Formats: sequence, structure tokens, C-alpha cells
Amino acid sequence: MQNYDKQFKGKKITVIGLGILGRGLGYTKFLAECGADLIVTDLKTKKQLATSVKALKKFSGIKFILGEHRLRDFKNRDMVIKSAGVPLDSIYIKEAQKNKIPIEMDVSLFVKCAPGVKIIGITGTRGKSMVTALVYEILKKNEKFLKKKIYIGGNVRGVATLPLLKKVKVGDILVCELDSWQLQGFGDSKISSHISVFTSFMPDHMNYYKNSMKKYFEDKANIFKYQKKNDILIIRPDVKKLIPKNLKSQLMVVKSGNFQEENRACAIEVAKQCKIPDSKITQALKNFKGLEGRLQYVKTVKEVKIYNDNNATTPEATIAGIEVLSINFRTPGVREKKIVLICGGADKKLPLDNFVKTVNKYCRNVIMIPGTGTDRLSSRKLKVESYKVKDLKIAVKTALGLALRGDIILFSPAFASFGQFNNEYERNDLFMEIVKKLK
Repeated sequence: MQNYDKQFKGKKITVIGLGILGRGLGYTKFLAECGADLIVTDLKTKKQLATSVKALKKFSGIKFILGEHRLRDFKNRDMVIKSAGVPLDSIYIKEAQKNKIPIEMDVSLFVKCAPGVKIIGITGTRGKSMVTALVYEILKKNEKFLKKKIYIGGNVRGVATLPLLKKVKVGDILVCELDSWQLQGFGDSKISSHISVFTSFMPDHMNYYKNSMKKYFEDKANIFKYQKKNDILIIRPDVKKLIPKNLKSQLMVVKSGNFQEENRACAIEVAKQCKIPDSKITQALKNFKGLEGRLQYVKTVKEVKIYNDNNATTPEATIAGIEVLSINFRTPGVREKKIVLICGGADKKLPLDNFVKTVNKYCRNVIMIPGTGTDRLSSRKLKVESYKVKDLKIAVKTALGLALRGDIILFSPAFASFGQFNNEYERNDLFMEIVKKLK
């Protein structure tokens, strides 16, 4: 957008949460390039954030406060930009609010700075990443037909949205995956996407929301709350009961069999709303290769198929993966239990009853990597042979030793990555590295 840099030049901005995933680094670098006066503060130490700090070394307008936050950095500033996951009751955010300093987030700030860009937002406890990828694939393949540039942002690994201001023009389209944290920013700014997709709503992040599904939904609902009458909300049937009757936008409910098919149907509906012909949609979907870490087939070793479902960080998400593979690879008259499951990690304090039932029904073995969630799961009545191992490498080796020809090894954690890993991406990369070395 024209003159984007003038909006930030000389502004005193505090960035809370630099992180190591790349998004915080991306928008901090962008603000520094615009000439902002930056304080960057993070509870992680300089050593932990070494790669991010090194990448920002050349900018003289950045003051780093690492290993702590200070109340004084939330006074006499023009703006605070907070990263996803900064606690709802943060005393530092409250300090900024007390001092009437605007609180912004990456995606919502982009939307405010680029009013001429059409926003397609996708949220949901499960399915949002897949739908985002499908929508982006279809639209990107049809840029010439649309005569618009298509960009991707939001909760996408390593992608900061704010720097897209350097590229976008009026009429362009941003497809963005929006988690509940980023949607807090939408709520604060009283904005919603022009086309919104809400795939599902289930318990998650309850440690963050302190077991309040109401607060969790309030954040999610910002994806449609501020839509106008010409805007569109696309949902799966399970979400319909949560949508208020006084919805201002147009409601589209897709229905197409199982969860995966309904995800595709959501993406197809978005494409149709963008006036893309059915033949072009079908062609784009044919070329779609799936997403890393989302029920991704990796390779076959000794006639055992290996799947990576690393991003299944809740029991419900792992249940879905187990059921899909069980149905897809069921052979009439042959034993039903073909799955050797690798799971475990940090506890989110979510219910485990259905998870235990599903594991008992469909899995032949369970290998668990360390974590507080693993400790809770191992105390339950698992009727299948289970093993607790000390790391992911041993888990894969153990799974291969137990699997029979025609079996499936499914890595689907059901818990968060914290403890053994900095984040779920680090866990994903290690699993892929281990599997790729197998022969």
C-alpha cells in the first residue's frame, strides 16, 4: 500500500513477544525498516532468541529488553504490538491500556492499514490449516483469471502479515489462517474478514483460557461478529448451533459427508464466492499435495506406512486422524487394529475419555513420548500394549519394531509440544528428519 512506511516512521512502538517462529521477527524487522523507535521485550533470554536478535542486529532503532518485561516500557509509547499467546490478564497489557496506548496485533493491524485488500479469514479448532491451504491453492492457481494478486498470512509458519503492506495493492486478496489469539486483535479493532470460514469448535487452549469455553468462543466469534450484510460466513453443520440468529452477514452451511470432505467443501464454497468456475476449482484441487504435519503420508518402510499428524495437539484432533486412517485402510475380513500410535506431550487439561476409547478400539500399540499429558494418559485404562520412551527417536524405532507388514505408524501427539520442544514446528522437523533417515 502507498505511504505504508509513514504510518510507522518515528512512532514509539513496544513489541511484546519477539519469539523464534519468524512471525514476530518479520513484523519487527518491517517496523524497523519503516523507521519506528522500537522496544522489543520477551521473557525468553538473549541466548534463547539468538537467531531472531542476530537477524535484527543491523537496525539501530531497536532496544532489546530480554528475559523480562518492564512496566515502564508500556508507558509513553504510541503503540504496543503483542504476539499471539500473551496472557489475557497480562499486567503489561493492562498497564498500556491504563495509559491509553493502542494494543495491536500483526494481522488486524495489517487489515486496518490496507482497507482496499479483500480478507478471507479461516478459523476453527480443527481444519483451519487445511482449509486455508486449499483456498490459497485454488485462488493462487487462478490469479490470472481473477486479475488480482493472492497472498497468504496469519497463523502460517514463518509468515508475518504486516510486511505484506510493501506488496499489496487495492483489490488484492489475503487468505489468512486465524487462531483465537489473532482474533483477539480483530475484536479489539472491531473488524471481521469479508469472507469468513468457521470449521469447528472444540475444547482447546484451556490452560490459556482457564477452562472457559465461553472466553475461547468469544475470541473465535470475532471472525464474523463485525461482518456487514454483503460479507459471507461459511460454516460446517456442527458450528451452526453457535451462530447467533441476528447475524448481519450471509450464512452458507456446507455439508459433504466426513470432516475432510467438509473442509474441501468449505474451500470450494470460498472459491465459488470469488466467481471461480467449477472446472478451474477442480483442476486446482487435483494438484494439491496436502500439508506437512496434518495427516501427511511420509513414506513406507518395510511395508509399513508412516504418517505425520504432528499438528494434532488435542485428543479430539488425534481421534479424527485415527478414525480417518482406520476407515481408509480397513480391509474386510482382516484384523481391524492396524495402527501403531506415537503420542504424548504437555497436558492441555482436556478430556481423555473419548481418546482412550478410540485408542482401545483402533490401535494395536501406543508409544508415548515424555510430558505431563503422557503422565495423565498412562494412568488411564489403556487396553492396548503401551510403552513410555524417553524421546521421539526411540519412539519411532520402537514403533517400527512393533509394526507388522501392512500396518500404519501414526505420529499424532494429542498434546502440546512444550517441555521437550520449543514449539510444535521443532517437534515436526525432528520427526521428519528421523523418518527420512529410515530405510
